Amino acid sequence: MFVPVVDVQQNPLMPTTPTRARRWVRSGKATPFWKRGVFCVRLNVEPSDRSTQFIAVGIDPGSKREGFTVKSAAHTYINVQATAVDWVKDAVEVRRSMRRARRFRKTPCRANRRNRSIGGLPPSTRARWGWKLRIASWLQKMYPITVFVVEDVCAKTKKYREAYKPLKQHAGAAQKFNASFSPLEVGKWWFYSELRKLAAVETRQGWETKELRDQHGLRKSSSKLAERFSAHCVDSWVLANWYVGGHTKPDNTRLLVVVPLRFHRRQLHRLQPEAGGIRSRYGGTRSHGFKRGSLVKHPKFGLTYVGGFRNDRISLHAADSGERITKAAKPEECRFLTYNTWRARLPRMP
Repeated sequence: MFVPVVDVQQNPLMPTTPTRARRWVRSGKATPFWKRGVFCVRLNVEPSDRSTQFIAVGIDPGSKREGFTVKSAAHTYINVQATAVDWVKDAVEVRRSMRRARRFRKTPCRANRRNRSIGGLPPSTRARWGWKLRIASWLQKMYPITVFVVEDVCAKTKKYREAYKPLKQHAGAAQKFNASFSPLEVGKWWFYSELRKLAAVETRQGWETKELRDQHGLRKSSSKLAERFSAHCVDSWVLANWYVGGHTKPDNTRLLVVVPLRFHRRQLHRLQPEAGGIRSRYGGTRSHGFKRGSLVKHPKFGLTYVGGFRNDRISLHAADSGERITKAAKPEECRFLTYNTWRARLPRMP
């Protein structure tokens, strides 16, 4: 994998090899740093050349996993397989149910407010496509990206049935439904409009992506949840290669797996009472001064990220797998490193 390079003003330059990056760091010419799981270097001097090549980012959207590939005509710099954000719809439904249930209990409650969720993007759609935009923005800060090439996903609206025409009471409802778009279409076009603020956008249909795979003799795996290049990044690679060219076979199949952290909204109390009818505090984004998800260094457990808390202790989770390591870490023993909203790791090569 190549090392991203930025200048003093954090403007991305052409990536370099790990050997050259180490030489720059040893000589003091560059300073190393991490950007959301990717090792980068910042030049402390004026670069010898600011010219850049055409760099394309192929994006393969998916319902569970998604693929991103950053590629030029000479090299494939990084392949990212990301887990999609798919829990928002259920969370909104639980929030709605619990709010309605509270209004039947003899507890102090505020007056009804205007429904702020009406209009605009649905929360689940906004979260799904916003996650793709966050990754695209993250890549754009490390690489001088020229264009984003996205596999266009389509959803057809239902047509007005002939059988409904004689029924006047159904005609208005059918026409109103037919004038609206599916959440997939609405989210897709919002994503394209925001993505064009970063760089140019090109789209390819699904059948065109398959033709590109066949031209290169590549096959896509049927195991969509597998952490393999052939699961999703094979599509993102052929999309990027379609724009910049340079290869007939993938020159880099190493994956960086990215998983978003789920932060629970601050609730009045847990959904179900504990023993004795006590409902304890739940949710939020702060744990004894630490923002949840922050990477910290613990003297015993090493590199971890912050989870919830109980009493005067906080829980720590493994930075690569997300597994909870302890629930009784002392906050004063944890050294804050950086804020973090997702987990990133390099799986073993097959």
